[in-house]
Amino acid sequence: MSNKKRPRRLTDGELAGVAQHFKLLGEPMRLKILQAVCGAPRTVNDIVSAVGATQANVSKHLSLLAAAGILTRNKDGQCVYYGMKDPLTLKLCELVHTQLADG
Repeated sequence: MSNKKRPRRLTDGELAGVAQHFKLLGEPMRLKILQAVCGAPRTVNDIVSAVGATQANVSKHLSLLAAAGILTRNKDGQCVYYGMKDPLTLKLCELVHTQLADG
């Protein structure tokens, strides 16, 4: 017999929240943005340069990621800096990458 505990069953609302989180991470441009800000907070212009997309496109994704609590948003004068708020999101991406690489 295994002593391993089974995780508790999530409610429908909790499952919807998990699905929404995965939906946000299911867009490659958002993953590129996370990769761009994982080391340190960066300005929108820095992120645009790093990911090679338009400012409008990047701003749309940044807004969604910040609203979901994945990124922080701090204004300093006329510059807005975005950084990682949820380090577990990066860990999740690393785990999925490792699983895919191990095939």
